[in-house]
Amino acid sequence: MDKSAIRKEHFELRKAVSNELREEYSEKISNRVIDFLNSNPAIRHVHLFLSINKLNEVNTFPLLKKLQDLGYIIYTSHLNPNTKVLDTLEITDAKEFETGDFGIPIPKYPKIVDSNQIQLVLVPLLAYDRKGNRLGYGKGYYDKFFAFLNHKIMKVGLSFFLPTQDIPAEPHDIGLDICITPDEMYHFNHP
Repeated sequence: MDKSAIRKEHFELRKAVSNELREEYSEKISNRVIDFLNSNPAIRHVHLFLSINKLNEVNTFPLLKKLQDLGYIIYTSHLNPNTKVLDTLEITDAKEFETGDFGIPIPKYPKIVDSNQIQLVLVPLLAYDRKGNRLGYGKGYYDKFFAFLNHKIMKVGLSFFLPTQDIPAEPHDIGLDICITPDEMYHFNHP
């Protein structure tokens, strides 16, 4: 199956998740992320995608609150309209958000920072496979973001679903290290 077919299938799968189930799954995923971070205490700088409600993504706002309460330094990204790359925003103390382009929440008072402190990135996705290949929305923003970073970071996907069949990988695609679902944590090895 090609990427567009997998993308379409997973849009439909996610659309079928009820609001109640979305919140239940998101809470389970959030708890798994916290458990993972508790078992990796050296990780203190976490990049978190802010969920797009209209796309029925994993709700990351409860996780944001937990990370804030636990004293993590937290970042997110926003597409810079001039450069077409993701700017890194620190949201450690952010409480108020607005809806930006594409329905992506952004902090009301954004603080652009350097991305060199980030240790772990929680990545949005539509689908992933057992090799850690990730399928996003097709714009490649996160692949460009990862390629831009000048240090090794852990890339962790969040998904409601099990891995799918093989996702065709292209040379510019950057795979996940881990994917966390409501019931499992999948680890991937990359060369």
